[in-house]
Amino acid sequence: MKLESHSGKAIYLQIADAIIEDIKSGRLQAGAALPGSRALAADLALNRNTVVEALQVLLNEEWVVSVERKGIFVAAQLPNAGRPAKPRLPKTAPPVLATSAHIVFDDGHPDSKIAPVNALARAYRQLFNQKAKWKMMGYANELGDPAFRKAIAHMLNHQRGMQLSEHQVCITRGSQMAMYLTAQCLIRDGDEVVVEHPGYTPAWRVFEHAGAKLLHTAVDQDGIRVDKIAQYLAAGKKIKAVYITPHHQYPTTVTLSLQRRLELIRLSNKHHFTIIEDDYDNEFHFGYRPVLPVSSFEEVKHYIYIGTMSKVVAPALRIGYLVGKPAIIEKVGELRKMIDVQGDTIMEQAVLQLIEDGTIRRHIKKATAYYRSKRDLTAQLLEQHLQGKVQYTIPEGGLAFWITPVAKTDWEQVTKKLLKRGVRIMSPEIYGKQQRVNGFRLSYGALSEAQLRDGIEALAACL
Repeated sequence: MKLESHSGKAIYLQIADAIIEDIKSGRLQAGAALPGSRALAADLALNRNTVVEALQVLLNEEWVVSVERKGIFVAAQLPNAGRPAKPRLPKTAPPVLATSAHIVFDDGHPDSKIAPVNALARAYRQLFNQKAKWKMMGYANELGDPAFRKAIAHMLNHQRGMQLSEHQVCITRGSQMAMYLTAQCLIRDGDEVVVEHPGYTPAWRVFEHAGAKLLHTAVDQDGIRVDKIAQYLAAGKKIKAVYITPHHQYPTTVTLSLQRRLELIRLSNKHHFTIIEDDYDNEFHFGYRPVLPVSSFEEVKHYIYIGTMSKVVAPALRIGYLVGKPAIIEKVGELRKMIDVQGDTIMEQAVLQLIEDGTIRRHIKKATAYYRSKRDLTAQLLEQHLQGKVQYTIPEGGLAFWITPVAKTDWEQVTKKLLKRGVRIMSPEIYGKQQRVNGFRLSYGALSEAQLRDGIEALAACL
């Protein structure tokens, strides 16, 4: 089997296609046994996961069949039998870059495999088995289930130092919806909004859609440069809001210092702009004590706090929340009724049951230990393979590292080289185009140990 590391095709696809050619040519007959994944990986001097990926392609396309406790065998009925041949691409067709990456360094997704899905499904079924289940099937409050809102307020008060009632909470379908509702209720055409750079560009688009003019402010090791915000104000800018991700800044993961938090609050109170705090990454903290939100400070007068349950349970669970003063929550509720009469009341009650019976608390404790272990492994792999090539700080929480190469980097070329190896990273362009961003988020939450090892080795080869 001849494999080319510099080919435009991922290695696992080269393996699968080589075996398919052997089957088509008759070298591998129907019923012939394939070597086991360990033996084949040893013969090819490859990581076993790469071979497993190749075998999975063959199984999916039905070139081979798996027989329990016996192995993998060439299928008796081949997938092309009796089917018209696929039309050949014209010779003038441009070369296609392999995009089927089997290792994806996303921007910090949790591992869905450890989500308490069974407990959630059980709670969901129990709700439908209640005698009074008909009561849940009508229209409900546009701000969310009252008992669930009360539970969220209790959680924020006891775990994040806030002082809220359920009347200050609106449940949304994810944090992005909370961002949209905030922008539409707060911002008018021509308002100026300060955003972090590099930053979370989906939020930028939401503000711009509402008519905002963005003022980009740099981020350093202590978070957003609050002195730059003061300079904007001194220059006569009428700032309506400042959007921040202070706990683990997106994308750099740095934490906003206490001194800058206090100065930001002072400026907000003096100039009457709203602090929009996106606490997207609060749950998993590995230090001795989590940092409390800016919105928890007694001094803050103008704030909106946004959070999500997606990382706690699963990304597919679209439950976020928006917290603010009663006046803004009333506006949010009125707008919510126009675009979405209510949220998923039954799912809210199912999650509430997991909160009340302790499932969520136990899951967060277990997941925090799990992700801390992954973080430590990632740090070891970075030191082993990328020492001297990149700079990074080991994060005290969250699900991603911020990696900055030491040398000048052509990100377009690096991205293409990684794709050839079946690895995809988030291009630095997504963090902002006003200034050159020389770094990317290396997430570890959703990847296995083998994927982390293979992915970081590929990074070392391409940087």
